[in-house]
Amino acid sequence: MREFDLIEYLAGALGARRGAHEGIGDDGAVLEVPADRQLVVSTDTLVEGVHFESGLDPVDIGYKALAVNLSDLAAMAATPAWYFLNLTLPAIGQRWVEGFTQGLRQAAEGTGIRLVGGDTTNGPLSITVTVCGLVKRGAALTRAGAEPGDTVGISGPTGLAACALADLQQGRTPASDCLRALRRPQPRLGFGQALGDLAHSGIDVSDGLLADLGHIARASSVGAEIELARLPSAAGLSALPEQQRRDLQLGGGDDYELCFTAPESSWPAIERAALASGCLAIRIGQVTTGEEVRVLLPDGSEYTPARRGYEHGGSSD
Repeated sequence: MREFDLIEYLAGALGARRGAHEGIGDDGAVLEVPADRQLVVSTDTLVEGVHFESGLDPVDIGYKALAVNLSDLAAMAATPAWYFLNLTLPAIGQRWVEGFTQGLRQAAEGTGIRLVGGDTTNGPLSITVTVCGLVKRGAALTRAGAEPGDTVGISGPTGLAACALADLQQGRTPASDCLRALRRPQPRLGFGQALGDLAHSGIDVSDGLLADLGHIARASSVGAEIELARLPSAAGLSALPEQQRRDLQLGGGDDYELCFTAPESSWPAIERAALASGCLAIRIGQVTTGEEVRVLLPDGSEYTPARRGYEHGGSSD
């Protein structure tokens, strides 16, 4: 498939949405943002062998490439609108492109997001997606709003994706719920939009629960405490030794659940929003004064995990 055939195929398969006056086929997309809304933009790159296994089904690659970006919009209480796709491919095979496009469609289903531009080039397999979302003016949920006394919440269990990745790397067959978390993360869009009116801060868990809660703490100039016994678990983690399970829950990463802080008065509404969105709302700790993010055992002593999460640059705590 030639480059312009690929562009024409993607344009026909994934389309442009209302509000994009000009898009695929022009030098740039012309996007119209309503006067009472602000534009939220996020971008992520997935590289073969780093963010997904070599030889992975292109349907799963396409799905995850868009889903992880939609999760960023969820974390900021935004409604998806448009996205841009930059594809670096070693070769342009019709079957691969069709599968990849199917995955993008599956991730986009029900969200209203449409492709409006991007670029294609030749090289090692790499996918960069840039998403644009809309949020009520002044209502974006950021990392900087956490307040001492807030409750820390999570939208679902963490550690499953990291458990699946470790199993695959060691030649084991992952548990089905762990493999699903790794390859088919669920962006919490509806819940995230509801949190915009209920929470003080939010983030999606991509680097690991402790690392990402640490991002909130630094941005908000606060500390936090996680109660280890409150962390939600799942079937795929149940057979692991306790310390391994804890460390995956705290520092595994690639989960794409929402971690947020909210006043206690908001929790009845938060729990209703979670139920309506098909996810959880679990209290796991509290925001404190100071700067430290600590993990507490049931007896009140501090737990020191083997790792706190992924650090960009290639190392972890």
